[in-house]
Amino acid sequence: QVQLVESGGGLVQAGDSLGLSCAASGRTANIYLMAWFRQAPGKEREAVAAIFWRGGMTSYSDPVKGRFTISKDNDKNTLYLQMNNLNPEDTAIYYCAATSRSSVRWLLKSQSYDDWGQGTQVTVSS
Repeated sequence: QVQLVESGGGLVQAGDSLGLSCAASGRTANIYLMAWFRQAPGKEREAVAAIFWRGGMTSYSDPVKGRFTISKDNDKNTLYLQMNNLNPEDTAIYYCAATSRSSVRWLLKSQSYDDWGQGTQVTVSS
């Protein structure tokens, strides 16, 4: 099992940038994939971006392509999400997730992930 702790959320204005971090601990040597998800009030949790922990290949959901960048630091066991040109529709609780299952087929589906952080609030004002 991997323990995940997000940080970096806050209140920003539309057009601003914000960076999130997710520190992983525990069985980090087994991590295969990590991802960011978000959940806005009254909406279902949706994928934001995912990254292969060893190879580094990434995948993004359409709403954030070109604005968000997912990255990692394997030495620090930390996942990052750089968010640029934020808009009010980006307001949500942002969660990081991890899986050790190499059999997963869908990088941007919550069912692919087993370990989740508690989330960090991002609020974008207009």
